[in-house]
Amino acid sequence: MKLVVAVSALALVCAGCGGSSASDGLVEATPPVAKRLLTARLRAQFLAFKWVACIRTGRQFKGVSVVRCNVNFGDPHIEAYCSLLRHGRLVTDHEDPAIPCRHDDAGPPATIVHS
Repeated sequence: MKLVVAVSALALVCAGCGGSSASDGLVEATPPVAKRLLTARLRAQFLAFKWVACIRTGRQFKGVSVVRCNVNFGDPHIEAYCSLLRHGRLVTDHEDPAIPCRHDDAGPPATIVHS
């Protein structure tokens, strides 16, 4: 019985250790979820935009996949927002600069324009 209690206590202590995503409340925002939440945020801020397109980047932040949304604020101004969910709320690189959001060519080949 003492062994069971000791193992249970050790498991509880270990569950709270480390910098895991679960302890940070971080989870992936799938592209449709990221688009919906970012669009709602932009509208709530009364920002004028033409479209929002979201796609997985292949990058991770603290073990969680990052989704990049490109927002067209009018040609040629397209702004990238790299995002994930923290405790159920959308967080972008604009609020947390540690979220990686450098330029890349992520997306289906038909969406990449080469000049």
